[in-house]
Amino acid sequence: MNIGMIGLGKMGGNMVLRLLQGGQQVVGYDRSEEALANIESHGATATRDMDAFIAALGEPGNRAVWVMVPAGEITQSVIDDLAGRLAPGDIIIDGGNSNFHDTQRRGEALAARGLHFVDVGTSGGVWGLKEGYAMMIGGPEEAVERLRPVFETLAPAKDRGWGRMGPSGSGHYVKMVHNGIEYGMMQAYAEGFELMQAHKDFNLDMAQIAELWRHGSVVRSWLLDLTAEALKNSADFNALSDYVADSGEGRWTIIDSIELGVPTPVITLATQMRFRSQQDVSYQGQMLSAMRRAFGGHAVKTIETPKQEGLVPEVQAGEHPSAAAPENIPAAATAQASPQSAAQQLGETGQNRVTGDQKGNE
Repeated sequence: MNIGMIGLGKMGGNMVLRLLQGGQQVVGYDRSEEALANIESHGATATRDMDAFIAALGEPGNRAVWVMVPAGEITQSVIDDLAGRLAPGDIIIDGGNSNFHDTQRRGEALAARGLHFVDVGTSGGVWGLKEGYAMMIGGPEEAVERLRPVFETLAPAKDRGWGRMGPSGSGHYVKMVHNGIEYGMMQAYAEGFELMQAHKDFNLDMAQIAELWRHGSVVRSWLLDLTAEALKNSADFNALSDYVADSGEGRWTIIDSIELGVPTPVITLATQMRFRSQQDVSYQGQMLSAMRRAFGGHAVKTIETPKQEGLVPEVQAGEHPSAAAPENIPAAATAQASPQSAAQQLGETGQNRVTGDQKGNE
Protein backbone atom coordinates (compact mmCIF):
# COMPACT_ATOMS: atom_id res chain seq x y z
CA MET A 1 0.00 0.00 0.00
CA ASN A 2 1.17 3.53 -0.79
CA ILE A 3 0.86 5.82 2.24
CA GLY A 4 2.06 9.33 3.03
CA MET A 5 3.69 10.32 6.33
CA ILE A 6 3.85 13.94 7.50
CA GLY A 7 6.24 14.36 10.43
CA LEU A 8 9.43 12.29 10.38
CA GLY A 9 10.67 12.69 13.95
CA LYS A 10 11.58 9.86 16.30
CA MET A 11 8.11 8.31 16.00
CA GLY A 12 7.08 9.17 12.43
CA GLY A 13 10.53 8.55 11.00
CA ASN A 14 10.87 5.14 12.64
CA MET A 15 7.36 4.18 11.55
CA VAL A 16 8.37 4.95 7.96
CA LEU A 17 11.40 2.66 8.32
CA ARG A 18 9.27 -0.18 9.73
CA LEU A 19 6.76 0.21 6.90
CA LEU A 20 9.57 0.04 4.35
CA GLN A 21 10.96 -3.08 6.00
CA GLY A 22 7.50 -4.62 5.68
CA GLY A 23 7.33 -3.95 1.94
CA GLN A 24 5.04 -0.91 2.01
CA GLN A 25 5.60 2.13 -0.20
CA VAL A 26 5.92 5.39 1.71
CA VAL A 27 5.96 9.05 0.71
CA GLY A 28 7.36 11.34 3.41
CA TYR A 29 7.20 15.06 4.09
CA ASP A 30 9.00 17.07 6.74
CA ARG A 31 10.61 20.51 7.03
CA SER A 32 13.87 18.89 8.12
CA GLU A 33 16.20 18.03 5.26
CA GLU A 34 18.04 15.60 7.54
CA ALA A 35 14.81 13.71 8.27
CA LEU A 36 13.98 13.53 4.56
CA ALA A 37 17.47 12.30 3.69
CA ASN A 38 17.14 9.57 6.32
CA ILE A 39 13.98 8.02 4.87
CA GLU A 40 15.23 8.55 1.31
CA SER A 41 18.34 6.53 2.07
CA HIS A 42 16.11 3.63 3.11
CA GLY A 43 13.98 3.67 -0.05
CA ALA A 44 11.09 6.01 0.75
CA THR A 45 10.01 8.86 -1.51
CA ALA A 46 11.00 12.14 0.14
CA THR A 47 9.13 15.28 -0.91
CA ARG A 48 10.12 18.88 -0.21
CA ASP A 49 6.73 20.58 -0.69
CA MET A 50 3.10 19.67 -0.17
CA ASP A 51 2.15 19.78 -3.86
CA ALA A 52 4.78 17.14 -4.65
CA PHE A 53 3.73 15.15 -1.59
CA ILE A 54 0.07 14.98 -2.64
CA ALA A 55 0.97 14.23 -6.27
CA ALA A 56 3.08 11.24 -5.18
CA LEU A 57 0.23 9.59 -3.26
CA GLY A 58 -1.68 8.24 -6.27
CA GLU A 59 -5.27 8.52 -7.43
CA PRO A 60 -7.78 10.75 -5.62
CA GLY A 61 -10.16 8.74 -3.46
CA ASN A 62 -7.56 6.06 -2.75
CA ARG A 63 -4.98 8.14 -0.89
CA ALA A 64 -4.01 7.91 2.77
CA VAL A 65 -1.95 10.39 4.79
CA TRP A 66 -0.64 9.66 8.29
CA VAL A 67 -0.05 12.82 10.35
CA MET A 68 2.60 12.41 13.07
CA VAL A 69 3.21 15.93 14.36
CA PRO A 70 2.89 17.50 17.84
CA ALA A 71 -0.66 17.66 19.17
CA GLY A 72 -2.57 20.93 19.26
CA GLU A 73 -2.39 23.79 16.79
CA ILE A 74 0.25 22.10 14.64
CA THR A 75 -1.93 19.03 14.09
CA GLN A 76 -4.95 21.23 13.35
CA SER A 77 -3.07 23.29 10.76
CA VAL A 78 -1.79 20.18 8.95
CA ILE A 79 -5.26 18.61 8.87
CA ASP A 80 -6.80 21.85 7.59
CA ASP A 81 -4.20 22.01 4.83
CA LEU A 82 -4.79 18.39 3.84
CA ALA A 83 -8.56 18.83 3.84
CA GLY A 84 -8.20 21.47 1.14
CA ARG A 85 -5.98 19.24 -1.02
CA LEU A 86 -7.53 15.78 -0.74
CA ALA A 87 -10.64 14.36 -2.42
CA PRO A 88 -13.70 12.45 -1.13
CA GLY A 89 -12.73 8.90 -0.20
CA ASP A 90 -9.21 9.82 0.89
CA ILE A 91 -8.09 9.03 4.44
CA ILE A 92 -6.39 11.28 7.01
CA ILE A 93 -4.82 9.49 9.98
CA ASP A 94 -3.84 11.30 13.18
CA GLY A 95 -1.28 9.17 15.04
CA GLY A 96 -0.37 11.81 17.63
CA ASN A 97 -1.65 12.33 21.17
CA SER A 98 -4.60 14.55 20.30
CA ASN A 99 -7.44 15.20 22.72
CA PHE A 100 -10.34 12.90 21.85
CA HIS A 101 -12.79 15.84 21.89
CA ASP A 102 -10.70 17.49 19.16
CA THR A 103 -10.66 14.21 17.25
CA GLN A 104 -14.44 13.84 17.36
CA ARG A 105 -14.85 17.39 16.10
CA ARG A 106 -12.32 16.88 13.32
CA GLY A 107 -13.94 13.61 12.30
CA GLU A 108 -17.33 15.27 11.88
CA ALA A 109 -15.89 18.18 9.91
CA LEU A 110 -13.92 15.93 7.55
CA ALA A 111 -16.83 13.51 7.06
CA ALA A 112 -18.93 16.45 5.83
CA ARG A 113 -16.33 16.85 3.06
CA GLY A 114 -16.37 13.16 2.20
CA LEU A 115 -13.01 12.47 3.83
CA HIS A 116 -12.35 9.59 6.23
CA PHE A 117 -10.65 10.44 9.51
CA VAL A 118 -8.90 7.71 11.51
CA ASP A 119 -7.36 8.34 14.93
CA VAL A 120 -4.56 6.03 16.01
CA GLY A 121 -3.33 6.19 19.58
CA THR A 122 0.22 4.93 19.11
CA SER A 123 2.50 3.47 21.78
CA GLY A 124 5.97 2.04 21.39
CA GLY A 125 8.36 4.95 21.66
CA VAL A 126 11.90 4.56 20.36
CA TRP A 127 11.58 0.77 20.60
CA GLY A 128 8.71 0.65 18.11
CA LEU A 129 10.95 0.23 15.09
CA LYS A 130 12.37 -3.00 16.50
CA GLU A 131 9.49 -4.33 18.60
CA GLY A 132 6.46 -2.95 16.77
CA TYR A 133 3.82 -0.43 17.84
CA ALA A 134 0.64 -0.86 19.86
CA MET A 135 -2.16 0.97 18.03
CA MET A 136 -5.56 1.88 19.43
CA ILE A 137 -7.67 2.85 16.42
CA GLY A 138 -10.86 4.86 16.04
CA GLY A 139 -12.80 5.74 12.90
CA PRO A 140 -15.00 4.31 10.14
CA GLU A 141 -14.71 0.54 9.71
CA GLU A 142 -14.28 0.88 5.95
CA ALA A 143 -11.28 3.19 6.30
CA VAL A 144 -9.67 1.06 9.03
CA GLU A 145 -10.01 -2.04 6.88
CA ARG A 146 -8.41 -0.28 3.91
CA LEU A 147 -5.46 0.52 6.18
CA ARG A 148 -5.09 -3.07 7.41
CA PRO A 149 -1.76 -3.67 5.55
CA VAL A 150 -0.29 -0.60 7.28
CA PHE A 151 -1.45 -1.61 10.75
CA GLU A 152 -0.33 -5.22 10.30
CA THR A 153 3.14 -4.02 9.30
CA LEU A 154 3.54 -1.52 12.14
CA ALA A 155 2.19 -3.83 14.86
CA PRO A 156 4.31 -6.40 16.74
CA ALA A 157 2.45 -9.08 14.72
CA LYS A 158 -0.34 -9.12 12.14
CA ASP A 159 -2.87 -10.37 14.67
CA ARG A 160 -1.58 -8.66 17.82
CA GLY A 161 -1.09 -5.15 19.14
CA TRP A 162 -3.68 -3.29 17.06
CA GLY A 163 -7.42 -3.05 16.77
CA ARG A 164 -10.37 -0.78 16.09
CA MET A 165 -11.75 0.57 19.35
CA GLY A 166 -14.87 2.18 17.90
CA PRO A 167 -15.95 5.41 16.17
CA SER A 168 -13.92 8.57 15.68
CA GLY A 169 -12.19 9.65 18.89
CA SER A 170 -12.22 6.23 20.54
CA GLY A 171 -8.63 5.44 19.60
CA HIS A 172 -7.30 8.63 21.14
CA TYR A 173 -9.55 8.14 24.17
CA VAL A 174 -8.15 4.67 24.90
CA LYS A 175 -4.59 5.97 24.37
CA MET A 176 -5.34 8.81 26.81
CA VAL A 177 -6.31 6.33 29.52
CA HIS A 178 -3.32 4.15 28.60
CA ASN A 179 -0.99 7.09 29.25
CA GLY A 180 -2.76 7.92 32.50
CA ILE A 181 -2.10 4.38 33.70
CA GLU A 182 1.50 4.77 32.53
CA TYR A 183 1.86 7.86 34.74
CA GLY A 184 0.69 5.87 37.76
CA MET A 185 2.98 2.91 37.07
CA MET A 186 6.02 5.10 36.59
CA GLN A 187 5.31 7.04 39.78
CA ALA A 188 4.89 3.85 41.82
CA TYR A 189 8.21 2.44 40.61
CA ALA A 190 9.99 5.75 41.26
CA GLU A 191 8.60 6.04 44.80
CA GLY A 192 9.44 2.46 45.71
CA PHE A 193 13.01 2.65 44.46
CA GLU A 194 13.59 6.01 46.17
CA LEU A 195 12.35 4.54 49.45
CA MET A 196 14.74 1.59 49.17
CA GLN A 197 17.63 3.81 48.11
CA ALA A 198 17.04 6.02 51.16
CA HIS A 199 17.21 3.09 53.62
CA LYS A 200 20.97 3.22 54.06
CA ASP A 201 21.17 0.57 56.80
CA PHE A 202 20.58 -2.23 54.31
CA ASN A 203 22.83 -0.85 51.55
CA LEU A 204 20.43 -2.23 48.94
CA ASP A 205 21.53 -2.82 45.37
CA MET A 206 18.92 -1.19 43.13
CA ALA A 207 20.16 -2.96 40.00
CA GLN A 208 19.93 -6.37 41.71
CA ILE A 209 16.39 -5.69 42.92
CA ALA A 210 15.16 -4.45 39.55
CA GLU A 211 16.62 -7.51 37.79
CA LEU A 212 15.13 -9.85 40.39
CA TRP A 213 11.65 -8.32 40.05
CA ARG A 214 11.73 -8.84 36.26
CA HIS A 215 11.39 -12.61 36.73
CA GLY A 216 8.31 -14.13 38.36
CA SER A 217 7.30 -10.99 40.25
CA VAL A 218 3.76 -9.64 39.94
CA VAL A 219 5.21 -6.14 39.33
CA ARG A 220 7.27 -7.14 36.26
CA SER A 221 6.64 -5.03 33.17
CA TRP A 222 8.29 -3.45 30.11
CA LEU A 223 8.86 -0.30 32.17
CA LEU A 224 10.70 -2.36 34.78
CA ASP A 225 12.77 -4.05 32.05
CA LEU A 226 13.98 -0.65 30.86
CA THR A 227 14.65 0.49 34.42
CA ALA A 228 16.63 -2.66 35.20
CA GLU A 229 18.73 -2.20 32.07
CA ALA A 230 19.55 1.38 33.05
CA LEU A 231 20.51 0.39 36.59
CA LYS A 232 22.55 -2.59 35.40
CA ASN A 233 24.65 -0.27 33.28
CA SER A 234 25.40 1.80 36.40
CA ALA A 235 23.53 4.75 34.98
CA ASP A 236 24.29 7.91 36.90
CA PHE A 237 21.16 9.97 37.46
CA ASN A 238 23.03 12.84 39.13
CA ALA A 239 23.19 14.86 35.91
CA LEU A 240 19.44 14.58 35.34
CA SER A 241 16.93 17.22 36.35
CA ASP A 242 13.85 15.96 38.20
CA TYR A 243 11.66 17.86 35.71
CA VAL A 244 9.12 15.41 34.24
CA ALA A 245 7.07 16.62 31.27
CA ASP A 246 3.39 15.82 30.83
CA SER A 247 1.97 15.77 27.33
CA GLY A 248 -1.65 16.29 28.37
CA GLU A 249 -3.12 12.79 28.56
CA GLY A 250 -2.84 12.59 32.35
CA ARG A 251 -4.70 15.89 32.69
CA TRP A 252 -7.40 14.79 30.24
CA THR A 253 -7.82 11.44 32.00
CA ILE A 254 -8.40 13.21 35.31
CA ILE A 255 -10.86 15.66 33.75
CA ASP A 256 -12.83 12.81 32.18
CA SER A 257 -12.86 10.92 35.48
CA ILE A 258 -14.39 13.98 37.16
CA GLU A 259 -17.01 14.38 34.42
CA LEU A 260 -17.96 10.69 34.69
CA GLY A 261 -17.68 10.50 38.48
CA VAL A 262 -15.10 7.71 38.34
CA PRO A 263 -12.37 7.93 41.03
CA THR A 264 -8.79 7.86 39.71
CA PRO A 265 -6.69 8.82 42.75
CA VAL A 266 -3.44 7.14 41.63
CA ILE A 267 -3.42 8.72 38.17
CA THR A 268 -4.42 12.07 39.69
CA LEU A 269 -1.61 12.09 42.26
CA ALA A 270 0.96 10.87 39.71
CA THR A 271 0.00 13.75 37.41
CA GLN A 272 0.17 16.23 40.29
CA MET A 273 3.70 15.02 41.03
CA ARG A 274 4.66 15.87 37.46
CA PHE A 275 3.29 19.37 37.94
CA ARG A 276 5.42 19.74 41.08
CA SER A 277 8.52 18.59 39.22
CA GLN A 278 7.99 21.31 36.61
CA GLN A 279 8.21 24.14 39.15
CA ASP A 280 11.55 25.83 39.71
CA VAL A 281 10.36 26.82 43.17
CA SER A 282 7.03 25.94 44.75
CA TYR A 283 5.10 29.05 45.83
CA GLN A 284 3.14 26.97 48.33
CA GLY A 285 6.41 25.63 49.74
CA GLN A 286 7.74 29.15 50.13
CA MET A 287 4.51 30.12 51.90
CA LEU A 288 4.78 27.18 54.28
CA SER A 289 8.38 28.12 55.06
CA ALA A 290 7.36 31.72 55.75
CA MET A 291 4.47 30.65 58.02
CA ARG A 292 6.71 28.29 59.99
CA ARG A 293 9.22 31.11 60.46
CA ALA A 294 6.46 33.52 61.50
CA PHE A 295 4.83 31.42 64.21
CA GLY A 296 7.84 29.53 65.51
CA GLY A 297 10.83 31.66 64.64
CA HIS A 298 12.39 28.59 62.97
CA ALA A 299 15.40 28.75 60.70
CA VAL A 300 14.58 28.73 56.98
CA LYS A 301 16.54 28.27 53.79
CA THR A 302 16.94 30.91 51.09
CA ILE A 303 17.71 30.48 47.39
CA GLU A 304 21.36 31.21 46.69
CA THR A 305 21.61 29.91 43.12
CA PRO A 306 18.64 29.80 40.75
CA LYS A 307 17.87 26.41 39.22
CA GLN A 308 19.57 26.01 35.84
CA GLU A 309 18.53 23.31 33.40
CA GLY A 310 19.60 22.32 29.91
CA LEU A 311 17.78 20.33 27.26
CA VAL A 312 19.07 17.04 25.88
CA PRO A 313 17.72 16.74 22.31
CA GLU A 314 15.26 13.95 21.59
CA VAL A 315 16.40 10.69 20.00
CA GLN A 316 16.32 10.88 16.21
CA ALA A 317 14.62 8.49 13.79
CA GLY A 318 16.74 5.46 12.97
CA GLU A 319 18.91 5.69 16.10
CA HIS A 320 19.21 2.57 18.24
CA PRO A 321 16.95 2.70 21.32
CA SER A 322 20.06 2.56 23.51
CA ALA A 323 20.59 6.21 22.57
CA ALA A 324 17.80 6.98 25.05
CA ALA A 325 19.43 5.11 27.93
CA PRO A 326 20.41 7.28 30.94
CA GLU A 327 24.12 6.52 30.58
CA ASN A 328 24.07 8.09 27.10
CA ILE A 329 22.50 11.38 28.19
CA PRO A 330 25.80 13.30 28.61
CA ALA A 331 26.80 12.34 25.05
CA ALA A 332 23.35 13.30 23.75
CA ALA A 333 23.69 16.73 25.34
CA THR A 334 26.49 17.53 22.91
CA ALA A 335 24.63 16.17 19.88
CA GLN A 336 23.15 18.34 17.14
CA ALA A 337 20.06 20.16 18.33
CA SER A 338 16.65 19.15 17.01
CA PRO A 339 14.81 21.58 14.73
CA GLN A 340 11.78 21.26 17.01
CA SER A 341 11.16 23.54 19.98
CA ALA A 342 11.77 22.37 23.53
CA ALA A 343 8.00 22.08 24.12
CA GLN A 344 7.61 19.90 21.03
CA GLN A 345 10.48 17.63 22.03
CA LEU A 346 9.19 17.31 25.59
CA GLY A 347 5.69 16.50 24.28
CA GLU A 348 4.07 19.49 25.95
CA THR A 349 2.19 20.92 22.96
CA GLY A 350 -0.95 18.85 23.60
CA GLN A 351 -1.74 20.14 27.08
CA ASN A 352 -4.54 22.47 26.03
CA ARG A 353 -8.04 21.02 26.11
CA VAL A 354 -11.23 22.01 24.30
CA THR A 355 -13.35 23.73 26.94
CA GLY A 356 -16.97 23.05 27.67
CA ASP A 357 -18.00 26.39 26.17
CA GLN A 358 -16.15 25.59 22.96
CA LYS A 359 -17.77 22.18 22.73
CA GLY A 360 -21.18 23.69 23.25
CA ASN A 361 -20.71 26.25 20.48
CA GLU A 362 -19.53 23.82 17.81
